[in-house]
Amino acid sequence: MKIPLAISGHRLQSLVLIVVLLALWEIACKVFSIPSLILPAPGAIALRFDSLITTGTVWPHLLATLTAVVSGFVAGTGAGFVLGALLSISPAVERLVYPYVVAFQTVPKIAIAPLFIIWFGYGVASKIVITALVCFFPVLVSVMAGFHSTDRDQLDMMKSFGATRWQTLMRLRLPSAMVVIFSGLEIAAVLAVIGAVVGEFVGAQQGLGYLITALNFSLDVPGVFAVLIFLSLIGMLLHGAVRACSKRFVFWIQREGTHLAL
Repeated sequence: MKIPLAISGHRLQSLVLIVVLLALWEIACKVFSIPSLILPAPGAIALRFDSLITTGTVWPHLLATLTAVVSGFVAGTGAGFVLGALLSISPAVERLVYPYVVAFQTVPKIAIAPLFIIWFGYGVASKIVITALVCFFPVLVSVMAGFHSTDRDQLDMMKSFGATRWQTLMRLRLPSAMVVIFSGLEIAAVLAVIGAVVGEFVGAQQGLGYLITALNFSLDVPGVFAVLIFLSLIGMLLHGAVRACSKRFVFWIQREGTHLAL
């Protein structure tokens, strides 16, 4: 019973903190007469957030961005996992391929995003590709780091027992690397939203990034802040899903917060 109470206490503290910050923000906007064009008050943002929902303006854009985020996240993390595993179990291939992967990753995605718009069009496909590229590298690095951290004595034991490379991978390397891999997945979950929005800024027909551009052009600053809330919610939901999977598949690792509450 101590753990749930402790967790509830932390959540209550976070809720109180955000309420206090929003109240100070609202008061500051009124006291200093800050124009809505410069910094809208939370109340104005909430009203605009509600209007975007009730009028249905946000739904097609939200669906387009959500499709790009989820599809790009799945594609990018899947590719990163597969390539990371292949490089980890083959040192020769790693020495050959990894420098080129790093070189490609150093190129800013916003610089090559226009190329993907030309190649894949203004639809959701180009946004999925950009999102996948953003999610790819953190997972690749986490997979390689996790596999390389496998205990050498355990590897020697598996070899002495006559285990095949596949058995060693599935029964030793992968389970021991899961904690590090999920850390990379959590990073990728947050970056996925950034990748999708970058693609929509460069060129799109729908999406929350496209909607931000349109609202900014019409000087609807409360609307821009409202759309940012939608983007934040997408990132938080995807990150929460990854955390839930982490607790399901890496159940033998105690979370720091749980450990402190005991």
